[in-house]
Amino acid sequence: MKNNYLSKILLLFLFSINFSFSQNNYSVTSIPHQVYSTTANALSTGDDLYSGAIQIGFDFDYYGNTYNQLVISTNGFVNFDIALANGFSPWSFNAQIEQPSFNITNSIFASFHDLYNPNQVGSLTYAVVGFAPYRKFIVLFENQPHYQCSQLTSTFQLILYETFNFIDVQIVDKPICSTWNGGRTLIGIINQDGSSSLSPPNRNTGTWSASQEGWRFARPLENTTYAYTICDDNLDGYGSFNLDLIKEAITSDSAENVTIHETIMDAELGGNSIPGTNYVNINPNTQTLYAAFNGAITPIILSLIDCTNDYDTDNVSTDLEDVNEDGNLANDDTDGDGIPNYLDNDDDGDMVLTEFEYVFDAGRSLDEITNVDTDLDGIPNYLDNDDDGDGVLTIDEDYDGDNNPMNDDTNSNEIPDYLDNQVALGLTENQLVKLIQIYPNPAENFISIANQSEWSIDKVSIYAINGSKVKEVNSFNNNQTIDVSTLQSGLYLISIQTNNQTLNYKFLKK
Repeated sequence: MKNNYLSKILLLFLFSINFSFSQNNYSVTSIPHQVYSTTANALSTGDDLYSGAIQIGFDFDYYGNTYNQLVISTNGFVNFDIALANGFSPWSFNAQIEQPSFNITNSIFASFHDLYNPNQVGSLTYAVVGFAPYRKFIVLFENQPHYQCSQLTSTFQLILYETFNFIDVQIVDKPICSTWNGGRTLIGIINQDGSSSLSPPNRNTGTWSASQEGWRFARPLENTTYAYTICDDNLDGYGSFNLDLIKEAITSDSAENVTIHETIMDAELGGNSIPGTNYVNINPNTQTLYAAFNGAITPIILSLIDCTNDYDTDNVSTDLEDVNEDGNLANDDTDGDGIPNYLDNDDDGDMVLTEFEYVFDAGRSLDEITNVDTDLDGIPNYLDNDDDGDGVLTIDEDYDGDNNPMNDDTNSNEIPDYLDNQVALGLTENQLVKLIQIYPNPAENFISIANQSEWSIDKVSIYAINGSKVKEVNSFNNNQTIDVSTLQSGLYLISIQTNNQTLNYKFLKK
């Protein structure tokens, strides 16, 4: 199946640690496969049993209700009704999750099927990892034998996210025990009264197997604040924030017309605006300012974080995730998924984890970082959603449909297809791509097109990473430049039409 990991709301600048959510409009998307390995707390693996009440470690919003405890079923799911603690957990089911006859509610089903591990063949553990306010609660089902098919074992993980309230399911391996309970298994979520539920495609109650796949349940981030996050180098909770940067983000008109205030009352009355360019917060670690412009007031969330922490565990130092180099970590969102790069373990949204694209040369020290750039386009692979420059997005080179482009090698040359530009394009088009190039890349104010081919360029279209067209130029002149100064920072796709062909490029807007 085609993943839609990039089909998310674009919130390049409207991101903060304070979100509001619509209660029921969850969506589910495929995500890169990632397995967490951690020192965890062990639970009993008695048959058909709920655990005792377990502290999540942070407040978690689920369908509009806030929970800090849950119970874990030995049959592959969690329930937020702690009155069930230490009691019997259901194992038999034959209805799909949305049907009235489905009899379990207020639960998240990581991989619900009848498991049987009283002999401790595998392990059932949980842990809280990461750093506030971006911690993760992880439940690890490792090598859990199937009832009546003890030779078969399932391994999978459930991850709950602090602040974002995302729900991830990671399936390492889930075989089918067809001789018991019809081999039925379920991945899904359901609310407290059973009136709202959701399951990934082909993962509702039924007979299916899976390995190395990931799913994310999430709701749209409905937020109207501007976030400004900087590194707290001396960890004292105070730092300098550039007010001009805030004003430029609030309006595309004259930034001089934006005023910034320490209280909402001052913003409403237009008094006591903060003068100058630099502002040092008066409340430690986080503070809210208010920007007034054209009758509207925008809350400004100032935050300082410890950049020695790798919040997304992608091996990219947090202070290096300021791609546009403006000092604000919160407005760098290369793939436009609403998650800033410093919190995103797949910065370019190509279904290849950043940790596999941002690597070190063998034999070198970790201080000598090599930003691998397979197609030599000036954009390192971990920020590039077309790593081999063949005009086909990396996520579309997942030819076997398992949501993992890393294991596709259709011509058996031991080079993954997403890194091999001879797989997707014929030689003629590939040569044409090399004759028509865009520059500079990355770009700040404008881009130009160097056309060394014999054909004229009929049209140039620029698309945001979410697929929306942001600019179009017809009958392009070779001496012409394209103004991109008003575009937000991030990765963009450029479509060039010439000689009855469409060539695809990308550039990074700083």
